[in-house]
Amino acid sequence: MSSTTDLRPYLRTLDAETLADLLHAQAERDPVLRQSLENRFVTQGSDLAEAHRLLDTAVLAGNVEYAAKVGSVLDTLQRLLDAGSRADLAPLARRTVDDISEMLEQIDDASGEVADRLDRAVELYARACVARPPDPESLANWILEVEFDGPGWPAIELADFASALGDKGIARIKSTVDTVLAEQPSGVKRETAERLREELAEVSGDVDALVAILAAKPPRVDVSLKIVRVLRAAGRHSEAIAHAARALTHDKKEEAPPVEEEPVPLSRKEFDEKPGAATYLALREETRETGRWVAQRKTALARLRELAAGGTEAADELVRALLGEDRADEAWRAAVRFEASLAVRVELADSRSVAHPAETIPVYRDHVEELITHRDPNSYREAARQLRKLRTVHKKAGTAEEFSSYLGNLVEIHKRKTRLIAEVKAARIAIPKPVKA
Repeated sequence: MSSTTDLRPYLRTLDAETLADLLHAQAERDPVLRQSLENRFVTQGSDLAEAHRLLDTAVLAGNVEYAAKVGSVLDTLQRLLDAGSRADLAPLARRTVDDISEMLEQIDDASGEVADRLDRAVELYARACVARPPDPESLANWILEVEFDGPGWPAIELADFASALGDKGIARIKSTVDTVLAEQPSGVKRETAERLREELAEVSGDVDALVAILAAKPPRVDVSLKIVRVLRAAGRHSEAIAHAARALTHDKKEEAPPVEEEPVPLSRKEFDEKPGAATYLALREETRETGRWVAQRKTALARLRELAAGGTEAADELVRALLGEDRADEAWRAAVRFEASLAVRVELADSRSVAHPAETIPVYRDHVEELITHRDPNSYREAARQLRKLRTVHKKAGTAEEFSSYLGNLVEIHKRKTRLIAEVKAARIAIPKPVKA
């Protein structure tokens, strides 16, 4: 076997336990490697200790300082998770979620900055649980406590915790949901149980149950679209077509001539009738004055997320709603998760690239490719401008060589588009020379 053979593809086929044994055996023979591994171990332990210390002191800080300290803890969690740390990060992530939740009950978070930290903490807790699953029933009990006995936050999506919960945890949640539905004819707890029942059907893949739950809702376009999407995803195309036809017929029967009415104040009713960024933010302004926004936000945001899963336009509305609350981080995560339009993602990337350049690279590349497909001089000129921006982002991310490789491939693919190449050169972007065979 050649000494230059790349063993990484083979190593990726090995399980973690085997790799750990191989690495440990080699570290016993190689003092330099062992010292390196010990240094990494000590560094991670130090990071976790510092994170706990920040949480200990954060509670005594003012709102702004509290948000900054918690942000540092979340940055540590994300860095360790991204690096594939073997440390059990779930306890720290869980503590962070609980601490922020308690703090929100004590402060006036008018800017929404602390609430934004809470949403990010829940996301990282879910990742930590998936990486190192805790006891499934304990995790299920925590979720149930948040949902049924909490102050209305944080927002939890079962899909994010499904693999960590496993069959045992899912069964625990389902048992409680069934009990609440049997005992509570109406009220907030029943609404929560109905939402969880729908999420349980989704994560368990029970198509018939999910369709039945959706079909029992008052007829709405977004509900019909979700039923069609669920049936199509399950390969039940004839049923999807039949449902779409029935929904279309129903909508036509329900049409009525527009009636001029006196304008009414924006309210929860208006949001329910036409959920979107405008009605969401109007609801926010109205309920903040009476101190009811935190409780309203959870259900309103859950509705926007439900719609966002159904298409790009609704995803854009969710992102705009979050931006209207100055929740840039949460808006970015929603745009990525629900595949918002390219225009919206580019808008977010322009501000996101300052602190998180690497995350925005795929967006700028997509934008360049989309502009090139227009095949007109103005689009080529704009593509060149975006390439300059992409070059800067790569430099910030420390991947300048990767940009050169990307640009070389791009030019090779589109080498016959002479106007595009001319615009790239006019933008003062050095085109890599082709590698000779």
